[in-house]
Amino acid sequence: MIAVEGLSLAIHGQPILRDVTFRVAPGKVFGLVGESGSGKSLTALALLQLAPEGSTLSGRAMMGDTDLLSLPERGMCAIRGNRIGMIFQEPMTALNPVQTIGEQVAETLVIHGRANRHEALAMARERLDRVGLPAAKFPLSRYPHALSGGQRQRVCIAMAIALRPELLIADEPTTALDVTTQAQILDLLKELVEQEQMGLLLITHDLAVVAGMADDLAVMQQGRIVEQGPTEELFRHMRHPYTRQLFEASGHRPPQTAVPQEGPLLRVHGVIREYPRPRAALLRRPPPFRAVNEVSFDIRRGESLGLVGESGCGKSTLTRAILGLEPLQGGEIRLDGEAVHAGEPMPAHMRRKMQVVFQDPYGSFNPRHRVRRLIAEPFHLAGRPDDAGARIDAALEAVGLRPSDADRFIHEFSGGQRQRIAIARALITRPELIILDEAVSALDVRVRAQILDLLAALRAEFGLTYLFISHDLSVVRSITDRVMVMKAGEIVEQGPTEAVFGAPRHAYTQMLIAAAPVIPAGWRGDGEARPGG
Repeated sequence: MIAVEGLSLAIHGQPILRDVTFRVAPGKVFGLVGESGSGKSLTALALLQLAPEGSTLSGRAMMGDTDLLSLPERGMCAIRGNRIGMIFQEPMTALNPVQTIGEQVAETLVIHGRANRHEALAMARERLDRVGLPAAKFPLSRYPHALSGGQRQRVCIAMAIALRPELLIADEPTTALDVTTQAQILDLLKELVEQEQMGLLLITHDLAVVAGMADDLAVMQQGRIVEQGPTEELFRHMRHPYTRQLFEASGHRPPQTAVPQEGPLLRVHGVIREYPRPRAALLRRPPPFRAVNEVSFDIRRGESLGLVGESGCGKSTLTRAILGLEPLQGGEIRLDGEAVHAGEPMPAHMRRKMQVVFQDPYGSFNPRHRVRRLIAEPFHLAGRPDDAGARIDAALEAVGLRPSDADRFIHEFSGGQRQRIAIARALITRPELIILDEAVSALDVRVRAQILDLLAALRAEFGLTYLFISHDLSVVRSITDRVMVMKAGEIVEQGPTEAVFGAPRHAYTQMLIAAAPVIPAGWRGDGEARPGG
């Protein structure tokens, strides 16, 4: 067992964590939930003595007879990766891009002196097999960039469990994964806890995930644990107002007041996008890989259309084609009646009509530029109007920020504020169509609810049309009028959102809905299962 008592953390004298107390038992899952900035990740980093420079720690974190907070750095080096393993939120940044997956899993074994390099590679092969990456498809020589997001996360899990730690810390391990991959990763973690009898500290903002995983749960707000106890009991009673606010935000649905007009704004007809495969032999070229296969659909003016599917199903490829960034091998795309010549420069008057909001707002901005310049970036392609300054101020006000925020840098904002700035950038050309690519997947439940309300209000005010791409089915259900389900480059089902979710006809749609985590019915006495988020 690890017992944390009175853990407090200050950075340059500013209190961040305040009297944090909890216990993680062997073979049990302890969930830690809360908004971004509540102190969840800092709690995990404090246990490993990896807090930022200028931090001061107090309290105790007992692992057996060892107080982790009192150990010197040499002592902690013997603990990290050995008795405590950690899975980070973003696997691509946690893995070394120039090392093979075999070398990275074996590294922990060699550093802690458990094996020589040859033995460590053999043990790495066993660990990768253990997490569902068999040798036939995933040799030790594979590099991280050649894996999908879920496969990279499995490599991170293999690294974390290489030495069979007593405690495994998983910090938002499934945030960026689609629902089926998320279900596989969560099942794997639960199986490892049961078989290895390790304790799991699961940090997440998704209430449905902890409802299905955690034996005990703590709710964190502003560096304090405001409520904790057995998971089902906590959900049933929710004594603290903040816990109830998180629960209500998890199932939040913004008001849908916009009425789609007749006639399509965007028409996609028979679109085909293929990629060449590597040669299997010198004189024989294999058939191309078809990422998008004869996809057709319309989006009416003022409509919000959802597009869901697993990673690799072709959603992003189709999006790039609509934006004119991918050449097509067949079919056509028309925006407001004009052809989008995919792979060719788009005329300025068409570019103004279509904008995009990306999944990672911080990664889509240049950190060296102030917000004023970042928001004005679309003018470089669409032409800078005379009233550019007024448009920047109006766009910031439209997303709930102040015009004075234009003079700040992007690192000075929270995740939710950055996403608001990304939406302001999309609004700057006064477009008719906005493509939202996983625009709220990395946000906690309360910030997500605010952004969804904002999108609904902007749609009603400006008559916007949305193509909403997401793997989060609860979000798609709350914000869209119609939904399309994509599998292996084809649209396998589409229709009104409530009809598709309420009575899915295709087996793949049924599988996606079944894989999505939910808070069990009746845990709040309302008799309905609730999505997380």
